[in-house]
Formats: sequence, C-alpha cells, structure tokens
Amino acid sequence: MERMNSRVARKDDSSRIDYGIIFPVLMLAIIGLASIYVAATHDTSATSILRQVVSQLVWYVLGIVIVTVIMQFDSKQLWKLAPIVYGIGLLLLVLVLFLYSRAYAANTGAKSWFALGPFTFQPSEVMKPAYILMMAKVITVYNSKVKERTVRSDWKLIGTMILWTLPVPILLLLQHDFGTMLVFIAIFAGLVVVSGVTWRILVPSFVGMVVLGSSTLMLVATSWGQSFLSKLGFESYQFARIDNWLHPASDTTNSGYQLWQSMKAIGSGQLFGKGFNVSNVNVPVRESDMIFSVIGENFGFVGSVVLIGLYFLLIYKIIQVIFDTKNEFYAYIAVGVIMMILFHVFENIGMNIGLLPLTGIPLPFVSAGGSALIGNMIGVGLIMSMRYHYYSYSKTGLEQKADF
Repeated sequence: MERMNSRVARKDDSSRIDYGIIFPVLMLAIIGLASIYVAATHDTSATSILRQVVSQLVWYVLGIVIVTVIMQFDSKQLWKLAPIVYGIGLLLLVLVLFLYSRAYAANTGAKSWFALGPFTFQPSEVMKPAYILMMAKVITVYNSKVKERTVRSDWKLIGTMILWTLPVPILLLLQHDFGTMLVFIAIFAGLVVVSGVTWRILVPSFVGMVVLGSSTLMLVATSWGQSFLSKLGFESYQFARIDNWLHPASDTTNSGYQLWQSMKAIGSGQLFGKGFNVSNVNVPVRESDMIFSVIGENFGFVGSVVLIGLYFLLIYKIIQVIFDTKNEFYAYIAVGVIMMILFHVFENIGMNIGLLPLTGIPLPFVSAGGSALIGNMIGVGLIMSMRYHYYSYSKTGLEQKADF
C-alpha cells in the first residue's frame, strides 16, 4: 500500500512539471552548446574549446538547480519575496559601481561585472526577474485597490510603476550599460500594456516614442546633433554603432568590422547552411553576442527559422500557463518574462543581420555567458512554479496580502 501511495505521489509530481516549457529550453541549450563549440573551434585567439563548452555546461546545470528551487515557491511565497529580491538586486547594482572589474571596464567601457579570478558575474541580469516580480506585485496591488478605472487612475498607476522603475535605469546609466537598460524599458512597456491602462494613454505614448526615436536618429546623423546628444550623456561609441548600422558598408575594417562580418557569415549560409562546424568567416565575439552568425552560417535560413520557432513555441507555452492558472499576479510575471525573452531575441537577431544597431544583448539560452543564462533560467523557474502549484488566487485574496 505504501509503495502504491509513493508511486501515485511521484506520478502526481511528474504531472505538475510543464514539459512543454522544458522542451524548447532544452533544444535551445543543445543548439547553444553546439554553436559555442563551433565558435571556440574557429576562434583565432588561444581559447580552450573544452573549457568554453564545459564552462557553459556547468552554468546550465546550475540553472537547472535554480529552476528546481524556484519551482518550490508558490504565488504567496513569491508575493512576499518580491520586495526582498528587488531590494537585493538594487543593492548589487549599487555595489558593482564600486567593486566592478577594472579589466572588463577597460575592454567594454561598462562597469557592469563583478570578477573573482576567472569568474565574472553581471548583477543586472538577475535584476531582470527581480524587477519583473516587483512590478507584478505593484500592478496587482494597485488594481485590487482601484475599483473603477479612469484616465487619471491609469496615469497614477503608470506614475507608481515609474517610481519603482526609476532607480534601475539610473544605476545602469552610471554603469554605462545602455543595452541592458533597453531590456528593462521593454519589460516596463509590456507590463503597462497588459495592466489595463486605457488606449487613450497607450496610443499617444506609442506615437510619442516613435517621434522621439526618429528625432534621435536624425540628430545622430548630423554633427551638431551628436554634439547636442553628447551633452545629454551619449558616448562616441554609441554614435559609431548607429552610424555603422545606417551605413554598414562604409567601414568594414574598424568599428563596422564585427557587423559586416556577421552579415557576411549569415549570408554565406544561404538556405541550408554550410554544415556543422564549417566556418569560413571570422566574426569577433561570435560565441556570445554574435552567436546567431554561427547558426546562420552553419545551418542557413532553415536552421535560423527553426531557432526562432523554438522561441515562439516557448512563448506560446508560457501564454498557455497564463490562461490555465488564472492568477493575476502570475499573469504579470509571465508577461514580464515573455517581454524579457522576446526583446533579447529581437534585438540580438536584429543586430546580427543589420536590422538594429549593435548592443551587448545575448541570445537567450544560446549565447555563452553565465549571468544572462542564470537570469533567463530564473524566469523559466518562475513559469515552472506556476504550473507546479497551479493555484488561482482571487484579486481580493492578494489584496489582503499587500504589505506595502
């Protein structure tokens, strides 16, 4: 009898694990390890192939452990943890301004990494899921208190979200990490859209962002515009990146070399690619930010479509979890995770093919690097915990738990 009960318990636990989420993440991990192997094999520097692949594999194992731990937290526990992890994340962003790796800062210009011997850690990556948790709680609490939505109440919600968000971009700007700041802006925008804010605010805001972005590009294209933007904190390398994006063929040997080589590698893959571990085009940093150039060259257009299809499958499965659990707090967390992954994919692939300017945005679950992978795996852990516990708390229940 005890053996039967144990068997039933194991079956019950297994049914609570969302294999629909695990499958695309696992496939992306396999693609990532294979691509890192190719990049390391054809790297012109004296980099150990085994070390790069094993190092990434260790990060995957650590990520699996983190997912397993986070799965044990239900929505009530995540609700209580939200302000704590948000506060810890802000503390890490402050500490890195003083304890950053001098060597990395000299190479990248950003004060974003802690370094301990050969190991490095970027706190802004784990701040992303912490920020998502906090924003989900802020929106849920506000919606539970406001019974009748008006334009004024919606502006008040946006103002509250901005106040909680503001410390993050300020600290990232002090680190000179503009790319990561864009990820937080994307998460913020996605959460505003699904928070119930009226279209009377959303449409003018969208138009304003388009006008602002277009105006900034026009200013970058002129010398006096660059001089004006420099006074606002823009760096010369940012102007160079945008110029190379607008005119990729104008400088293929210096600042535009990386983008040009990436476009050549992807184009040379054509429809089906050159085959696994075949690389005739040298692309700097292809194991990390430019990993898509490896996939495009080796597996061509078809392989690239399969990769993008896996991301859409992952996002589709996350959306399914939202509708199944019917939990408002969970829903905002899931939307935040979707926006985090979606922006990373869009920006990374876009910059590799010349559609967007170069930024230091890695490809989720594929690019080499531990910090970004751990941040993404925390997001997966949050989604897995939703299916694992399958609780459906009402807005009223969450309102009673509000403690700030």
